[in-house]
Amino acid sequence: MIRVVLVEDQALVLGALAALLNLEPDIEVVGRAADGEEALGVVEETSPDVVLTDIEMPRMTGLDLLAALRDRGDACRVLLVTTFARAGYLRRALDGGAAGYVLKDAPAVELADAVRRVHRGLRVVDPELAARAWTDRDPLTDRERQVLRLAGEGLSNAAIGERLHLAPGTVRNYLSEVIGKLGVGNRVEAHRVARRKGWL
Repeated sequence: MIRVVLVEDQALVLGALAALLNLEPDIEVVGRAADGEEALGVVEETSPDVVLTDIEMPRMTGLDLLAALRDRGDACRVLLVTTFARAGYLRRALDGGAAGYVLKDAPAVELADAVRRVHRGLRVVDPELAARAWTDRDPLTDRERQVLRLAGEGLSNAAIGERLHLAPGTVRNYLSEVIGKLGVGNRVEAHRVARRKGWL
């Protein structure tokens, strides 16, 4: 049996995914979590083969969960399942060691097949999104991404600097660089564009 932990913040979707996968003779859902933070405990308790996780969730995203599982050396493979067909998310997922990235609107039989293939050590990626990921490169550095995320929350340069231990002038320079890279007029537009492309 392939042991799976499901991570999804929408209870209805979580229940549907569990029901669909439990219909498969060789797949068993051994745990469920509503966000990445909760998932860390569930994974520790259940030792699954595959963690199937959404990306955008409160407290800890699927990408943050992926990084946390890798950092602590968990052996499970991570399959991201999302409604967001964003090339930036895919690039970050693959760079972070994800075994797969599929969309929620894929047929149930494809989802079960993706779980099996990931369990066998293969990598599963939505083909159309994969093609887009190679042409739509993320131009942001990790630090620029951190600064832009906080700017998107409405924080001032001084508040961002305090949070990240940077001088307000340095924050301003990072934001200017981001605005230039994205070819937009201000930090609000920069945040909107970067979010839409999955770079945040």
